[in-house]
Amino acid sequence: MPFEFLSDEQIARYGRFPEEPSAAELEQFFRLDRRALDALASKRRPVTKLGWAVQWGTVRLLGVFLTDDPLAVPPGVVAFVAEQLGLDPAHFADYGQRQQTVYEHAWEIRELLGYRDFGSCESEVRQYVSARVWASAEGPRALFDRARVHMLKERILLPGMTVLVRLVGEVRRAENERLHALLSGRLSAEMRAALMGLLAVPDGKRRSELERLRTAPTKASGRVLAEELRRVAEIAELGAGQVATDPVPAVKLGALPVMGWRPRRARCGIWQPIGRARRCWLRCGTWRPPRSMTPWTCWIC
Repeated sequence: MPFEFLSDEQIARYGRFPEEPSAAELEQFFRLDRRALDALASKRRPVTKLGWAVQWGTVRLLGVFLTDDPLAVPPGVVAFVAEQLGLDPAHFADYGQRQQTVYEHAWEIRELLGYRDFGSCESEVRQYVSARVWASAEGPRALFDRARVHMLKERILLPGMTVLVRLVGEVRRAENERLHALLSGRLSAEMRAALMGLLAVPDGKRRSELERLRTAPTKASGRVLAEELRRVAEIAELGAGQVATDPVPAVKLGALPVMGWRPRRARCGIWQPIGRARRCWLRCGTWRPPRSMTPWTCWIC
């Protein structure tokens, strides 16, 4: 599945180390506490001690165990941990020669710190993302980061990036559909017909009534002010402001106009031929995509 809404930075840092963690991150995640030192007391070989301690800090920082490539750790991390144990950082190069040891360490650390699999906590993560979607106007990138931080805080092992991307997309889509169903279900038949009528383009006109009502003036004068007051009165007569919006949060209502007109690449499937161009009835704007695009795609809807 493509990571269409993630930035390159988000992709690069998911479950991976940055070039070198900061001094604060080293102190926060790789400073060995009493429980870690007690667990290390049973380890004999320097490479085993060093590898276990690095994995202990890795899962706390990244939310994953580097079992497939346990040596993919910045040198500064290894040096910081080795200094605490009084060991030579060069011992770490031999870690992972026995793959079973790496997995055994991961299971031991998981039990020690109380980490949980994503599969058993997926519903919890979905509920968290759902609450964020409902109560905020955050986009998918911010929701992805929020979900990742939440799992780190709650000690849930991160899933594959594709899994989390799909989860954020599904939850966001479901919550937006729930919001649409809630608000549209409160419209009367007359108001619904009036709003749908705004999408029609009157005879002899080049734009719909909705486009006319939403277009802001470009000049400032007394006549323009009078026209704008009449436009405001027309909008008020539609009665949309009388629709009960509880329990939708105010921040969500404020974001609806932006969400409704943000360009998105999705097929609306409602086209009317107009000469060599085509008109999208949902936005009533005339667009001429490249001829190679089949079927025609509205870049607004």
